[in-house]
Amino acid sequence: MNLVLRIAIVDRDSTLRKELRTALTGLDQVRLVAECADCNAFSLSDDLPDVVLVGVDSDTERALELVARLSRQGAGCGVCAVSRSNDGQRVLRAIRAGAKEFLTLPASGRELMGALRSVGVREEAQGRAARGCTMIAVAGAAGGVGSTSLAVNLASIMAASSNRSVVLVDLDVTLGDADVYLDMMHEYTLADLTQNVARLDLELLRRSLTRHKSGLYLLPRPVELSDAASVMEEPLRRVFGLLKASYSHVFVDLSKGYSSLDMAALECCDVILLVTQLDLPCLRNVVRLLKSFRVVPGLLEKVRLVVNRTMPDSETIRLKRAEEIVGREIFWQIPNDYRLMVDVRNNGVPLIFQAPKAEITQAMASMARVLSGEESGEGRSAVQETVATPVLGKWFGFWSSAVPKACPPTV
Repeated sequence: MNLVLRIAIVDRDSTLRKELRTALTGLDQVRLVAECADCNAFSLSDDLPDVVLVGVDSDTERALELVARLSRQGAGCGVCAVSRSNDGQRVLRAIRAGAKEFLTLPASGRELMGALRSVGVREEAQGRAARGCTMIAVAGAAGGVGSTSLAVNLASIMAASSNRSVVLVDLDVTLGDADVYLDMMHEYTLADLTQNVARLDLELLRRSLTRHKSGLYLLPRPVELSDAASVMEEPLRRVFGLLKASYSHVFVDLSKGYSSLDMAALECCDVILLVTQLDLPCLRNVVRLLKSFRVVPGLLEKVRLVVNRTMPDSETIRLKRAEEIVGREIFWQIPNDYRLMVDVRNNGVPLIFQAPKAEITQAMASMARVLSGEESGEGRSAVQETVATPVLGKWFGFWSSAVPKACPPTV
């Protein structure tokens, strides 16, 4: 889980706001969620940011009034006064008004990060829990293995809990169909956000998402195929950053092409659910993918293998043998219920609503609890392994040598 500080900037001086905005863009674990030019117009809503940067040069009296108001009424919201002057009198007035820190510009990234962390740590020590987000990428080892079904239904199950805020991003920018699985109409898409990333803030983000009755928010793929090319890697990373600052869980349903957009998502995420089946083509692709992930530092450690559509009575490849081939343990198993999955997809109704007691729904619900840290356990028990005779002969030896053995993944 990544702990992210949500930041707001308030100052009448557009030049200072731009300077701060540029500095924040280069900092990890910090996300700008609001920007306001009028101290009187800044709202003390229920969803205040973690830290408010208040410029005290251009409109000193109103700025100090806002600092005092935030100090009195903005429970859990820290205030950092910002100025181009280190005048002792101004510093003293800001601190007396309630500012926890005073930042003098120009400031280095280290100085800015130090001030933000100082304010954030103080607020957490006073009883406010640090905001955190877990970003989960769902990838398929081949087309048709059920990765979109898993992404949609797992996210819907997580969103049903009142103590979570969950968003699903459809990153298959050409042929994604997460909106079909949820039977949702939408006004804005991922392309709209990435094209307007320069003015993207929390308010624009929320207006761009569509909410499902389960509580899940959806950011769908572009409507027109021609718009897919407008989704670029760097703007996408900034969209991910704001989503991580605003929601407890971010799910990303990847395409099967492992494009630069998909790789950017994999680098940003905390967990990669790699969905496969116990068949020859899928296991070969798992080995190839794991080998390619080794090139990116830290990527391989994020991978959790999920076996979908398990059928113990008819599988020719044993689970244990599959683990030996790919060099790591299976994290979770999802039982096969093809007819039910076809029904929920065609009806646009997630499993949690159409078949909450089904074995496949319960398997996903258990996985959701483990991923969210509510419980620990191994998904291997979801479907009992049976003995089958391996029939793939010499190919096993070739694949198992392609990827070194890895330590069992932990959540």
